[in-house]
Amino acid sequence: MTGFARVNKEKLFPLATGSATRGCRFKIVLKRNREAFVFVIFLCIFIYYMYPKKLSQATQTGHVNPIPSVFYQSARLVFYGIMFDAGSTGTRIHVFKFTQKPNESLKLTEEIFKALKPGLSAYSDEPHLCMKNIQDLLDVAKNSIPSDFWANTPVALKATAGLRLLPAEKAEGLLDKVKEAFKTSPFLVRDDSVRIMDGTDEGRIYLGLGLLSARLAILGGVESKPLKNGQELVSACLAPEYKGEWEHAEIVYKIKGQKPEEPLYNSCRARIEKILYKKLHKPEEVNNLLFYAFSYYYNRAVDAGLIDEEKGGTIKLQDYETAAKQVCQRMESSSTEKPFLCMDLIYINVLLEELGFQKDAVIKLARKIDNVEASWALGASLHYVDSF
Repeated sequence: MTGFARVNKEKLFPLATGSATRGCRFKIVLKRNREAFVFVIFLCIFIYYMYPKKLSQATQTGHVNPIPSVFYQSARLVFYGIMFDAGSTGTRIHVFKFTQKPNESLKLTEEIFKALKPGLSAYSDEPHLCMKNIQDLLDVAKNSIPSDFWANTPVALKATAGLRLLPAEKAEGLLDKVKEAFKTSPFLVRDDSVRIMDGTDEGRIYLGLGLLSARLAILGGVESKPLKNGQELVSACLAPEYKGEWEHAEIVYKIKGQKPEEPLYNSCRARIEKILYKKLHKPEEVNNLLFYAFSYYYNRAVDAGLIDEEKGGTIKLQDYETAAKQVCQRMESSSTEKPFLCMDLIYINVLLEELGFQKDAVIKLARKIDNVEASWALGASLHYVDSF
């Protein structure tokens, strides 16, 4: 606005050197220009202060469809997204910062990650106790995102198998408490911000192929069905002399191994192949691309000594098979602190084979890619932000 005023003054100045009439005309025009200038300045200030207030009011009353807060910094579009991963063993927050330059693809430039234990399902009988963990994680988001972005930064929580396996009323009680915490936060909350994912969101877990559900099926148990008094799950995938308890979805199962008629590896593999038979689709891309594997695949490779715990590494599918044979053979003659390791390694190997991977397929095992924690939460956050 200063430039606008200066240009008009320069055009009018020559009039001041003419007659008195021209001088009066100059004064009148200059006065009017000053009044116009003051009015425009006032209008700009009014809009600056009132528009965010009106937008906020409209957002709260549902009269507008809010979009994530965006700013241009060095010709880049900048915005944030917050995704809570409510798993069976803990609740994790991912705070993502995205940027986008004109005519370029969206880029993830920063991630803040924090995890707290236990998972929400641990509070199923006293759901109010989960509020502290949720609030602590919301504070992480507040400390990571500039306050100017808060009101239009979407926050969401997606619960995985841990809550999906709870009785419906207990799961809803926990989710209601999360919604309560979200609504008191400064972030953008929608009606669908808090929910339990179905199996298709997580991957193949609607088929019972997640780690814990697969273990239960291999052991011979049925989801959400407790054993009768004195009943045990007996499995050829456990060490012959093993006897213990295992908890899954708030049900404690008594389990024990059995002496197989053939080597432990062979009998366990036969059981797992039967569980997975004709349950998986084989994508054509499997043998044409380099695949990264995380989480369960990574952790079991560490347990088997296939990769470094911190650095990860690259292996072939047959390495899982070799490690499984070695672990299973050791378990035949001695007890172990990892009673499920033989079973898990075979399961990974058979699962990937059923998906179409060849024995010499190369798999990259990592916790992060470009210093970003690799998980479904990133993809879910991108989808959620894009929905605005």
